[in-house]
Amino acid sequence: MANDASTVFDLVILGGGSGGYAAALRGAQLGLDVALIEKNKLGGTCLHNGCIPTKALLHAGEVADQSRESEQFGVKTSFEGVDMAGVHKYKDEVIAGLYKGLQGLVASRKITYIEGGGRLSSPTSVDVNGQRVEGRHVLLATGSVPKTLPGLEIDGNRIISSDHALTLDRVPKSAIVLGGGVIGVEFASAWKSFGSEVTVIEGLKHLVPVEDENSSKLLERAFRKRGIKFNLGTFFQKAEYTQDGVKVTLADGKEFEAEVLLVAIGRGPVSQGLGYEENGVATDRGFVLVDEYMRTNVPTVSAVGDLVPTLQLAHVGFAEGILVAERLAGLKPVPVDYDGVPRVTYCHPEVASVGLTEAKAKEVYGADKVVALKYNLAGNGKSKILKTAGEIKLVQVKDGAVVGVHMVGDRMGEQVGEAQLIYNWEALPAEVAQLIHAHPTQNEAMGEAHLALAGKPLHSHD
Repeated sequence: MANDASTVFDLVILGGGSGGYAAALRGAQLGLDVALIEKNKLGGTCLHNGCIPTKALLHAGEVADQSRESEQFGVKTSFEGVDMAGVHKYKDEVIAGLYKGLQGLVASRKITYIEGGGRLSSPTSVDVNGQRVEGRHVLLATGSVPKTLPGLEIDGNRIISSDHALTLDRVPKSAIVLGGGVIGVEFASAWKSFGSEVTVIEGLKHLVPVEDENSSKLLERAFRKRGIKFNLGTFFQKAEYTQDGVKVTLADGKEFEAEVLLVAIGRGPVSQGLGYEENGVATDRGFVLVDEYMRTNVPTVSAVGDLVPTLQLAHVGFAEGILVAERLAGLKPVPVDYDGVPRVTYCHPEVASVGLTEAKAKEVYGADKVVALKYNLAGNGKSKILKTAGEIKLVQVKDGAVVGVHMVGDRMGEQVGEAQLIYNWEALPAEVAQLIHAHPTQNEAMGEAHLALAGKPLHSHD
């Protein structure tokens, strides 16, 4: 709890998720006196209801697929099914270990941690547990929750959100996933691996619609091969209960039935009833508005993470939280370049990218100034060993830097680190081409793609 009623902290943080705890850790490291307020568990959505548990489910699904398909590698196994209690035990152990480590970190940095539902009571204070916590600056980091549509009521049983899907005690025989973005395709992928019949409904014309169109098409091809069905380009109209499941009707009258409906249309900001607008903080559709330094229109209030209209990614929250802490400590941090943030969708196969899509690059630089090259993973030895298919696509400004890297294939998320450096350091294809990439690795495909773009392809045709 706060030391006493007269304590004024340098920084009071409302929300202990990715953005909030990153700001707390960095702020304390820089000598700020920090209070961190969280109503649920330290670590927030990412650790407890998002990134970590979903990736644990996806890895369990990968193990299930490998068990079924091991004979193609000359290994005979028998697959006896998925024990969801065992999967949840594994998932929860991963979360528990990370949660314990995070609690230890916060304690070691001498951060005042307050558990309770807080509310902004003035531009320099938060009320929690009947007490007022005063600060020279307040950081709002209250995150997001799953969204739904008007008239579509999530009951937690047949019509569920991602929160419910993470604790489902069974493998549904069939599932409709409403939304073909990151959350939707990840659950579709995991459930298919567990043995469900899955159909994804996406109102836009492609799965993962914010990615480069080539990546979307490659994922769609892979999903068809896996037997994951999808319906694109028509919006949802209504859902109704059947005798033993749910029926979904689309705007064109097409109907789909399944045991469960997962509503995965995105996440909305948690800002209602928390005193933001009453204290003059500007919002739009529930999002708190900020400038490039995460400052709101109120000089003593900043905001980060899913609460602000930037990319809803944990690592973006980390970066924004660190930026705020460093700014308040008198350093001169550089604003986040959101195009330079790595993005990974952890379905099977993975979709990873950084920088501009080809369409966006043409919009920015002009269609005649943009060059794109695709390198097929069929030419990569390690990808061949893993039996994964896909491509690395590079987008370059003609005679200039690589401004987009887009990858589809198993483990491509592990290649996005180098892609991030290529984009953010404005590398020329020839500069990457002269770097030696280890053989045989999937990372080698990144080097091969740049060799080809530099005009000296090795294991690919001119």
